[in-house]
Amino acid sequence: MQRLIALDLPGGPDFVLALRRCWEQGDAVVVLDPRLPAIARTALIGAARPHEAITALDADPVPLDPAAPPVEEGDALVVTTSGSTGEPKVLVHTHAGLRAHAAAVHAHLGVDPDRDRWLATLPLNHLGGFGVVARSVLSSTPVDVLPRFDPEVVAAAPARFGSTLVSLVATALDRIDPAPFRWVVLGGAADPVVRPPNVVRTYGLTETGGGVVYEGTPLPGVEVRVEGDGQIWLRTSTVARGRRAADGAVSPIVDADGWLATGDLGRWSDGRLEVDGRADDLIITGGENVWPGPVEDVLRRHPAVRDAMVVGEPDPEWGERIVAEVVPIDPAAPPTLAELRDHAKAQLPAYAAPRVLRLATSIERTPLGKVVRAGSRRRT
Repeated sequence: MQRLIALDLPGGPDFVLALRRCWEQGDAVVVLDPRLPAIARTALIGAARPHEAITALDADPVPLDPAAPPVEEGDALVVTTSGSTGEPKVLVHTHAGLRAHAAAVHAHLGVDPDRDRWLATLPLNHLGGFGVVARSVLSSTPVDVLPRFDPEVVAAAPARFGSTLVSLVATALDRIDPAPFRWVVLGGAADPVVRPPNVVRTYGLTETGGGVVYEGTPLPGVEVRVEGDGQIWLRTSTVARGRRAADGAVSPIVDADGWLATGDLGRWSDGRLEVDGRADDLIITGGENVWPGPVEDVLRRHPAVRDAMVVGEPDPEWGERIVAEVVPIDPAAPPTLAELRDHAKAQLPAYAAPRVLRLATSIERTPLGKVVRAGSRRRT
């Protein structure tokens, strides 16, 4: 019987060894996030239903749910994601899918196991972090796994470990010099900053095993189409086998022809895919389409703003009004709505300027740096 094993280990050599042992035994894994509070941890375990957990290489596994349904032969990874709606999803990735993703990424980047070495710094319960380890294990490419992002350790990694490849998010990249790395794979939130040529932005989903479009170009074997309504559809062998229910049944997440509806909107520009954002995030105000991302980017460049989030709320006159939640640099001297509107209108169409300002102490983000708008959008 193929089991599901929870890896309850910090990032490091033991994590890689535990992963290898599980896969060699035919078991699949789910990675537990050590930062989770007890309630969230219990919910994750209840949703994924692992049979047991590995907490240390030299300790006996901890039983969790011995009566849990088995995974199928060839299953490699069970990963949970809240998605854009906040509804928990449990996805199953196969060895074949992860191997196809590793091959496509390495072909695109020209990775040579004899001269390249990955550095894993992102949370391992997300595919942005786990994918680095999986690509390394499945392709016999050396890897060093850190328990967390430490800018000093990451900056020293090329000289200390021989790291040539690293996967980061924008907030982490801003804290290091990327020059010593051959490639920096940048995922997570949209990134409007001009980056050096060795930084490659990616687009993908948990469902696709991670990034499958690099700098607007689909990886080998990845098909992309944009429908008339702007929705992006993907077809690739890296897509998860399906969504797993509590009884172990797995339902497909693609249509009959193998296409995955991403829920993202985008367009082709000069032969490259440009992603505008989640369809649910689009704000329609006075008949004009406004994406939160560009407005947030402009607001963050205001000298009195530390961080910002933009959402839409119902408005009887405009259909939706643009609301900006702003973290001021100096809480005692926050920017005014008029100042932010003038700042936005100097760089964007006037209809994209916020009509409501709310001050905040912080903006909630995912571990990969994406703004969490669920629960804020359409709040009254």
